[in-house]
Amino acid sequence: MWSWVAHRVTGVLIFFFLFAHVLDTALVRVSPDSYDRIMDTYKTPLVNLMEVGLVGAVLFHALNGIRVMLIDFWAKGTRYQKQMTYAVVGILLVVMVPATWRMVEHTVAELFGSTT
Repeated sequence: MWSWVAHRVTGVLIFFFLFAHVLDTALVRVSPDSYDRIMDTYKTPLVNLMEVGLVGAVLFHALNGIRVMLIDFWAKGTRYQKQMTYAVVGILLVVMVPATWRMVEHTVAELFGSTT
């Protein structure tokens, strides 16, 4: 059940991100100065953490979507759905741990003054 809920939540979050992305990109034609100000706000540590969340949401949604397709179209899919859920979580962790570090290392360096 939680996998079902997480799949729907990540789908909605991705949709809202795409909507905001289209709007802020379209802003460059309307007001280049406003666009520049918005791009500056995207360089903050909070937005950097939100980007990590976005990558995690997209990755989970994609992996879980593959799991759902396997359950629907593979004759043995329902028999292995628990193992496939563990595989989705495992792959998500294996990919997200190094990806998270790579995405936030410049923010950590800025905040704490270390050089990486």
